[in-house]
Amino acid sequence: MTRYVITPDTALRLAEDQTLIGDGCQLVAPTLFRSQVLSLLYQAVRRGELSKVDASRQLDYVRALRIRLLGDRVLQSVAWKVADQLGWPDTLDAEYVALTQLQADALITLDGQLALAARRLVTVAPIEALH
Repeated sequence: MTRYVITPDTALRLAEDQTLIGDGCQLVAPTLFRSQVLSLLYQAVRRGELSKVDASRQLDYVRALRIRLLGDRVLQSVAWKVADQLGWPDTLDAEYVALTQLQADALITLDGQLALAARRLVTVAPIEALH
C-alpha cells in the first residue's frame, strides 16, 4: 500500500471532483490539516466563490476520507528543521514535508511552489496517483 501525505488544496480538489481513492492508497496529514481545510472553505464562501451548501458537501467529503492525522513531537521537530533548511517563514508547509519524510512515500500538493521546494527533500506525486 502506498502512503501519501495530502495537502488541504489536494483534499478540496478531490472533494470538488468527488474522487474515489484507489484501494492501494493510504492518506496521512498533519493535525493542522482539518483546520486548514475548514479555513479554506470558509474563505471561499466569504469571497463568493462557493456556496455554503457546496462548502458543506466538500467538508463532508473530506471528513469521510480515511486520513490518518499525526502531530507528535518528532514531527514538529523535523518540521522545524525542514522550514529552517528551506528558508521558510513558518512551519505550516514544513509539517507536510516532514510528515512525508517520516511516514509516507510521497507528497501530493497542487501548490506548485510547495511542490518545487519539497522535491529537494521528498518525492512529490501528482494527484492522479490517488485514482
